[in-house]
Amino acid sequence: MNGQVRQLQEALRNVHYVAEEGLATVLYLSQQLRRPLLLEGPAGVGKTALAKALAEIRSVNLIRLQCYEGLDASQALYDWDYPKQLLMARAAFASGDVDQTALYSERFLIERPLLRALRERPAPVLLVDEVDRADEEFEAMLLEILSDFQITIPELGTFRADEPPSVVLTSNRTRDLSDALRRRCLYIWVDYPLPEQEAAIISLHVPQLAPDLARQIARSVRRLRKLSLLKPPGLAESIDFARALCELGAQELDETVTRLTIGCLLKTQEDAALVQERGLNLIWNA
Repeated sequence: MNGQVRQLQEALRNVHYVAEEGLATVLYLSQQLRRPLLLEGPAGVGKTALAKALAEIRSVNLIRLQCYEGLDASQALYDWDYPKQLLMARAAFASGDVDQTALYSERFLIERPLLRALRERPAPVLLVDEVDRADEEFEAMLLEILSDFQITIPELGTFRADEPPSVVLTSNRTRDLSDALRRRCLYIWVDYPLPEQEAAIISLHVPQLAPDLARQIARSVRRLRKLSLLKPPGLAESIDFARALCELGAQELDETVTRLTIGCLLKTQEDAALVQERGLNLIWNA
């Protein structure tokens, strides 16, 4: 393995993020090549957490744009301070000194996450979270940023980042992303970790937990993910489950402690009913 990739892995681990070799390598390359990184995979596998960890090890701000249906340019790129513009316009008309170009100057510009990411120094980590939830029109608007790290504001011109931000996009595949967006990014599929990897992650976040119990939790959660659950438990749920067991002083999983803490893993009545029907022992007997 490249020594710098190994150093990146260790740095991530120091901020409680465990990245396997493939993920650490593509993250390293995205930094070196200054290309956005597109992470796809099920919800709860740590895609968003990777962007947070990257910002932490680089000691820069994380600027997060949470995508949703209907997200538009005024919410993501920039907007104008209309109340202040109105006050200025009224004053200008009253004095007879009207200069309409002054209404669209930096004085009235409101930076939204994408514009702020291009202008902030030191360059931050820009997280475009769940880009698959945004409309295709918004995705098309991102292309200028992802390829040229610039934004064009008709009234002011083009803003280009002197120092491009590190860009991480995440997708849960609720819809297909365009080929144009994919071409601009390095890509990796992030899946649930293997049980031994998940046990290591749990131990990193809950070091007081007995290693055997961490492994038992990892096996239990893996069994649950194989069921047809509406909300399969992610890594955050595994860690919450481990913390709950520590709080209760549990030394191992058994029927009683599983029944009392099942809400850490299952978040809908339908999922809870399905697991009850299959038998809680599929958790505590894992």
